[in-house]
Parts: sequence; C-alpha cells; structure tokens
Amino acid sequence: MITKLVALSILYVIHSSKEAKPYSTGYKLTIEVQGVEGLKGNFMIALYTKKNEFASKKDTYRNKIQTASNRQIVFENLPGDTYGFAIFLDENKNGVIDKNFFGVPTELYGFSNNARETLSAPSFKSASFEVKSDKKVAVTLK
Repeated sequence: MITKLVALSILYVIHSSKEAKPYSTGYKLTIEVQGVEGLKGNFMIALYTKKNEFASKKDTYRNKIQTASNRQIVFENLPGDTYGFAIFLDENKNGVIDKNFFGVPTELYGFSNNARETLSAPSFKSASFEVKSDKKVAVTLK
C-alpha cells in the first residue's frame, strides 16, 4: 500500500512539473538580414562554434538553406556557447558562392558581427558572439 502511494506521488510530481515548466533543450538564435529588399535565391548559412574551423565548408556546427524572401533565419535548441556564422545569397541556387576570375565573390555575403577582412574570411574571434539566452543579431550582406 505504501509502495503504491509513493509511486502515485512520484507520477503526480512528474506530471505536474511537466505542465508547470515546458522542457526546453536550448536557446533560439534569430539572424536578421538587413539592407536587402526583393532578392531572389536562397540564403546559405553556416553556424560555427569555437570547436569548428571557422568559415570552412567542411566543419560547420549547423547549416541552413532558406529562401531569400524570408530575411529572418532561426536556429533553435542551441546550447549556451560561443558562435559565429557565415552567410551568402545564392542567387542562382547552384549551392556555392560564385566568384570572378580573381576569386572575389560576385554574390552578396557577410559574417556575424559584420566582421570583414580585405583578402580573407575574418577570424572566429572577430566574428564570434555568446548565446546565453534567446538572441537576435543582424547582418548586412555586401
């Protein structure tokens, strides 16, 4: 009899706690692309952590492809950590950033913190930011 009461009490506590506090596995990061209107194509976004090689195609934490008509890109259920991202507008939807003869991108691109270097991708340090709660960041493509 006592065992049944204990079991029922535990079930009640578990059931009550699920209703009182919905389970969340992490934070939401919203990236808002600014300064672009009426674009066609897809945004290609690569999210990195400090454990990944920044701006590398092979070593991303998460990737996302989203139509350019929606300028807000959302990553959900992120653990608290330090992140950085690279984004470009794939206008012709060929899956790669197009470049001219000299290797300069011909499609719009950007990095978190709007970090820029002259002849290379920025460092993770200059593009990184912390996620300790839901966060909204903006990026301008050039």
